[in-house]
Amino acid sequence: MSGTFVGMPAFPEAARDAVRDTTLRGNLRHATHTIRAKRAKAVAEVSDWAALREAGRRIKDHTLLHLDRYLEQLEAAVTAAGGTVHWAADAEEANRIVARLVKETGESEVVKVKSMATQEIGLNEALEAEGVRAYETDLAELIVQLGEDRPSHILVPAIHRNRGEIRDVFRSRMGHWGRPAPEGLTDRPAELAEAARLHLREKFLRAKVGISGANFMVAETGTLVVVESEGNGRMCLTLPETLISVVGIEKVVPSWRDLEVFLQTLPRSSTAERMNPYTSTWTGITDGDGPRVFHLVLLDNGRTDTLADEVGRQALRCIRCSACLNVCPVYERAGGHAYGSVYPGPIGAILSPQLRGTGSAIDASLPYASSLCGACYEVCPVAIDIPEVLVHLRERVAQGGPVTREGNKVVLKPAAGHGAERAAMRAARWAFRHPGALRAGQRLASRTRRLHPRTLPGPGRAWTGSRDLPAVPPEPFRDWWQRTHGGQDGAR
Repeated sequence: MSGTFVGMPAFPEAARDAVRDTTLRGNLRHATHTIRAKRAKAVAEVSDWAALREAGRRIKDHTLLHLDRYLEQLEAAVTAAGGTVHWAADAEEANRIVARLVKETGESEVVKVKSMATQEIGLNEALEAEGVRAYETDLAELIVQLGEDRPSHILVPAIHRNRGEIRDVFRSRMGHWGRPAPEGLTDRPAELAEAARLHLREKFLRAKVGISGANFMVAETGTLVVVESEGNGRMCLTLPETLISVVGIEKVVPSWRDLEVFLQTLPRSSTAERMNPYTSTWTGITDGDGPRVFHLVLLDNGRTDTLADEVGRQALRCIRCSACLNVCPVYERAGGHAYGSVYPGPIGAILSPQLRGTGSAIDASLPYASSLCGACYEVCPVAIDIPEVLVHLRERVAQGGPVTREGNKVVLKPAAGHGAERAAMRAARWAFRHPGALRAGQRLASRTRRLHPRTLPGPGRAWTGSRDLPAVPPEPFRDWWQRTHGGQDGAR
């Protein structure tokens, strides 16, 4: 299992295989429809939801524009509270720092809170290479780890599995990782949860090192925040002697007052709860309470480069609620694995190509993994205009152009396979710059409409394989306007 899904095919190929899996599609349809219906109900309870959404957007934009100042304030506050801050420019450096910190404790195993950042950098694999075994303690992450699988959803990583499949994974794999599953385990949710609880309990009580991410970091006090629903996070954050948190630099917020906004919007948008059952906060270390040693690893890994893009930087507002996945018609049918990243769905389609670049086939294809219906923007609690960023990245893939990579300005070449798209855009640009030619083309298209095919030949066959070409109207709009209004703009 690779946190970055190296070697995955481009999205169209991966999605083509996924949509043929009827069990997968059934699992996804049931889960996403259930989650989004509950979310809609929870959001409807809040009379000022639109104001909270706008406040979240403004807080995030302000913080990103002054990120250097708030990160330095955070570092000073964490250090003053007894913690140690490390800066990691990329995944390799972050993995090296964490592996060194774990080995310095003399331990060979760690317990982990669910963390997208550690999945992003492939931390589990890096630790295993250093002789350290990392145990996932979130129930869904446990299912993925035991099944040697890959996460397919931000909130529910095992969303692609049904209860029968989970039971089979527990029966066959739990014994290889610790306490085996109980004899006669069925697929009843209560039994599956109890099997996981018994399996994990011994790990919580034995572990000396915990590893986490964080949902938020408060700059003014150096406080980290983890919200979760199972209690495993609270165990990992309080029982071990050493706690190591790996957090993306965009997760900082200026103050507790700002945090209050997100503690209202995140639970409703993710788990459809008014508040998370467990909200854990910690500030450095405290004698006799929690870990005795705390390390914070601040992860860049492409975030500074993304920040340099005036359009694309809004992806860094993301609070990982996964609401966009649950309303996306493409995700519902293709599933998360097709995106080739720990960040699937609409947010993954704009975040992964910016963090990793568009040099690989999978990353160059992700901006096209969308119908541009806009449902993702409508549900986003921090108002990320995902369709706008998708179109922006499509232009980058097809046309190339200047971008920032590792802090340096570089010029990308157009990606292979987009020659026809570039030619079509050049033809459209020429036509729009020559009104006479555009008018003549529109009239010709209208007068020959009875001869137009309903499907396209060649490469266009894939597009019309599931839809008809739009019918051309009997006459162009310009001619209709001239005929019905005499060309007078003020006519009604």
